Amino acid sequence: MTETIITVQGNFSALYPAERVKVSLSVHHEAPERGPAFSAAVASAQVVRESIERVQDASAEAIARWSSDSVQVWTERVWSNDGQPGAQVFHARVTATVTFGDFAALAPWIEEVAAVDGVAVDALEWALTPARLTGATTEVRSRAVQDAVTKATVYAQALGLATVRAIAVADPGMLGEQGQGGANPVAKFSRVASVSQSEPALSLTPEQIEVSAEVDARFTAV
Repeated sequence: MTETIITVQGNFSALYPAERVKVSLSVHHEAPERGPAFSAAVASAQVVRESIERVQDASAEAIARWSSDSVQVWTERVWSNDGQPGAQVFHARVTATVTFGDFAALAPWIEEVAAVDGVAVDALEWALTPARLTGATTEVRSRAVQDAVTKATVYAQALGLATVRAIAVADPGMLGEQGQGGANPVAKFSRVASVSQSEPALSLTPEQIEVSAEVDARFTAV
């Protein structure tokens, strides 16, 4: 009996509670001279550093890691409305990232550092721990393959065929068909937290992390 070739794409996605949040912040000061701008930025960055250390001293689990390794100093010239050059303005900027593992400590800390002169909280990036992401990746890949088997079985039954056998499984696009999608599961997350305005204190709601996978599969059916 002639075999029928069935090629399908399996998909699966799942939501997982966020376990980490990376806060990106910057310290920016400007002044008519380079020295004052740089000193002010360094002073504000030191206040931020001390606040991080206080959180770490209160709980070793609160902050998973943090870094501050970018310092920029530049100048720009102010121009008048009629196009005449004015005085130079010196800028100094320090950036930092802080990854929290304890969300209860997050909102109070943001309120504290946001009040420091020149500090701006630029983004919050929710994520899974590496171990959890590995487990989630394994799970969604397996479920994507199961989805492909289910699709192929339905197609075969619609054709009056009884037996389905897999002959190839691959990342999207590797079986020769033109398609979209990446080869690996994708972890999607919100870069901005949800903020509740109904309370006097800042309230942050973690976004769930969507991990998804696609797989191409080819089957024979008789």
